[in-house]
Amino acid sequence: MLKKPAGDYIIWMILIGLFLISVTAVYSGTGQYTGGESFYFASRQLIWYVISGVLMLAVAQFDYELLEKWALYLYLAGLALLLFVRFFGIERNGSQRWINLGFMELQPSELMKIILVIYLAAIFQKAGAEKMSFLQSLPVIGKALLLIACPFLLILVQPDLGSALLIAVAAFTIIFTSNMNNKLLTGMTLLISGGMVFLWYLFQNHQDILSTFLKPHQLGRINSWLDPTEYSMNFSYQLDQAKLGIGAGHFTGSGFNQGFQVQSGRVPEAHTDFVFAVIGEEFGFIGGSLLIVLYFLLIYRIIVIALKANDRFAVYICVGVVALFAFQVFQNIGMTIGLMPVTGIALPFISYGGSALITNMLALGLVQSIYLRTKNYLFSSENGMET
Repeated sequence: MLKKPAGDYIIWMILIGLFLISVTAVYSGTGQYTGGESFYFASRQLIWYVISGVLMLAVAQFDYELLEKWALYLYLAGLALLLFVRFFGIERNGSQRWINLGFMELQPSELMKIILVIYLAAIFQKAGAEKMSFLQSLPVIGKALLLIACPFLLILVQPDLGSALLIAVAAFTIIFTSNMNNKLLTGMTLLISGGMVFLWYLFQNHQDILSTFLKPHQLGRINSWLDPTEYSMNFSYQLDQAKLGIGAGHFTGSGFNQGFQVQSGRVPEAHTDFVFAVIGEEFGFIGGSLLIVLYFLLIYRIIVIALKANDRFAVYICVGVVALFAFQVFQNIGMTIGLMPVTGIALPFISYGGSALITNMLALGLVQSIYLRTKNYLFSSENGMET
């Protein structure tokens, strides 16, 4: 019987804070184009929070260790959904990412994020606790790379470069915290670094080659990030307006529903991808800092739970969840203030949307399940992960 059936109360407190910020920002960011029904999107975000909160509680009561046996079937189901989207999905704004379920539009790439984390955690759990030799590591790494490549490519062709990069970052974070051989990991690091240098060379000198697997709007976003002045009337417009709004917020912000850039409709997607612009303009440095502190505390709490976990499967799940959250926060806020190129990555727990919120809550549900089933031993030698 679980002594703490609700899970870690600190995570619940952080979620309450994120919920309040989300509903407030979505409400303020959508009033200018909802025909007076300002609560239209905010009320739906509230409903998604309730639904995803219930799912999180349900997952917390579920024994996460059973997922190790089901990981392959979850992965195959995730691939099946991605293939279904490829041929029968809903297309919007040049992207084919959603399945119409009637009551909602499901985005399988969101679910695939946590599914891939679970499957990779299961693979590296089976690899054991001892550091592996170079030859022992090769087949494990090869299998992991193949498992990453399949959903990565299916998501990339939707096209959804942001989500594809997200699952790659989470997957490689798990790999680099595993017991694989250090020489092999070093080689992978050099290979990835070399690949990034080569992509930069192609971008600078042969964009025609890059255009064979990147869409024109994706190249445009990168160009506008590097040279926002030249692209201020098209690709850089959204970013320029967001930066103007955040800059106008100063220390305390313009006030709730008082942001000129947001309320005039100059910031497109102010309730989804660019919701941080709402927070920055209307609540200023204080509001933005409060949100970042909540994210920091959430990630810190997950790390603490990972350090106390009793098995490596749990540790790898927590590592993957931390990578998912950290990269999403960094990329979304970074793109809103011009530090990163614009992608379709939402701000976790804040941006409007059902699929992303449910996936994030499911991920936290797994963390809560780990927390509830972690045994605290009397002696420090037995406290934490078993070897």
